[in-house]
Amino acid sequence: MSSKRIPALVLLVFAAALAAPSLPAIQETPAQPQGQAPAKAPDKKAAEAAIPVQTLVSAPVFSFDPAGRRDPFKDLFAGKDVKEGKRVITGLADMEIADIVLMGIVKTPERYEAIVAFAEGFPLTLLEGQKLADGFVVSIDADKVVFRKTSEKGMPLAKPKDIIKEISPEEPAHD
Repeated sequence: MSSKRIPALVLLVFAAALAAPSLPAIQETPAQPQGQAPAKAPDKKAAEAAIPVQTLVSAPVFSFDPAGRRDPFKDLFAGKDVKEGKRVITGLADMEIADIVLMGIVKTPERYEAIVAFAEGFPLTLLEGQKLADGFVVSIDADKVVFRKTSEKGMPLAKPKDIIKEISPEEPAHD
C-alpha cells in the first residue's frame, strides 16, 4: 500500500466511526417458531417514529468588533471602478520629457542650467546628465535643451530619440 493511500484510509475509517452513532441500530429479529406465520412488517410511519431525528448543528456566527480599526473584509472601493488617476510627480525621476515646460536657461560660471516647470508650475533646475522617467538630459546650450528619450510607457525604445526643446525668443518690444 502506498504512503499516499494510508492517510485516505485512516480518514475513511475515522469518518465511518463518526457516522456510526448516527445510524439507526440494526435490530435482530428473533427466529419464528415453525408453526407460526411471520409477523407483518411495521408500517412506514411507525418505522420513522422509531428512528431518532437528529438535530442540525448550526455553524457558529462570527462578528467583527472594529474598535477603531477598518474591517479587513469590507470592499475598499465599495464596488466602484478604479479609474486611472493623474500621475503623481514627486521629482525629476517621475517627469517625462513631454511633461517638461522649458521656462528659461541660466548661465553659471561652470555650465548652463535649465529652469523647467515642475508639477503645478513650480520651477526646478535641470543639469546635463540628469535622468528623467523616460530619458535623460544630453546637453544644455544658451537657447536649447537636448533630451534623449530611451523608453516609451516603461518599455525601452529600440532606437533612442533626441528631443530638442528651445526657448522661444520674446517678441520685440513695441516702441
